[in-house]
Parts: sequence; structure tokens; C-alpha cells
Amino acid sequence: MPEVRRVVLLLLCLLASAASAALPEPVRALAPGWRMLGSGEARFIGLRLYDASLWVSGPEWSDSRPYALVLTYARGFSRSMLVSTSLDEMRRLGSGDEAALQRWKADLERVFPDVAEGETIVGVSLPGRGAAFYHQGRLVGEVADPAFAQTFFAIWLDRRTRVPALRARLFGLPS
Repeated sequence: MPEVRRVVLLLLCLLASAASAALPEPVRALAPGWRMLGSGEARFIGLRLYDASLWVSGPEWSDSRPYALVLTYARGFSRSMLVSTSLDEMRRLGSGDEAALQRWKADLERVFPDVAEGETIVGVSLPGRGAAFYHQGRLVGEVADPAFAQTFFAIWLDRRTRVPALRARLFGLPS
């Protein structure tokens, strides 16, 4: 009997993690054929920061088709922490000049909320348009700048990311 209980618990955990990684309906409406390409977690000095999943709107990832990055936070973070960390990473990757980064700072402050443990932010790349951001399934704002979208999503998807094991998992590769 303990073995059955273990299997049931494992199934419940899998269902809970699949549900937390699901795309909100407003995001699904942006493009047909969404599917999760991969998922993983981000850690810093052993602390779990967030779970991430990469969703694509076609058979594979392409920066010419919409894709979504779902981040479910394992702990709370302030808007200012999310904004400053994002800008630091965008700068580190050598993307965007300082004038662009200052414009993008204002955009990030507008679209990022404070997040609590268990909350989700979904960023959607909209090729040729920019990016849209959803918090807890609701649209919080768009950044109408394709260069911003490319630079922002590079934080996770560029080969020079600080989280190469997560990047590999997002693309469905062994880490």
C-alpha cells in the first residue's frame, strides 16, 4: 500500500507542476498551436528562485514566431529588484545602448509588478511588435519595441546567459 500512495503523490505533484506551467487563455489567443518546448528551474547559491517554461507557437522555437516565457516565482521579489536585475543582464549581454536601457527601465517599471511566492509572470515575444507581459493571467502591459523584446528574452535564451543549464532545459536539451 505505501507504494500506491507514493505513486499517487508523484502523479499529484506532476499535475500541479503542469498546471502551474500552463499558458493563460489571453496568451493562447495570441497565436495558434502553442506547446511547451521545455522547462527548468533557476537557482542562486542553492536557493530556488523560479521555475521557467518556454512555450512556442509552432513546431519549434523561432524568433520569427510568437513564443512565451513563463516564470513562476518560488519567493517574493519587488518590482525594483526585477527591473534592476533585468537591466543588469541586458547590459551584461551587450544589448542596447544606455539611452535604450533608460527607456526600457521605464517600460519594465510599468509592466513588472511586485511578485509573491507562487505568482507567475508570462512574457510573450511578438515578432515585429515587441513584447506583452501578463501577471497572474492578466495583461499588465506591452512594450512596443522589437529590439526590447529581443534583448529582454536574451537574458534566458542567448548562449551567453548566466543560467546555461536552464537555457538548455528551456530548449528541451539535456543540461
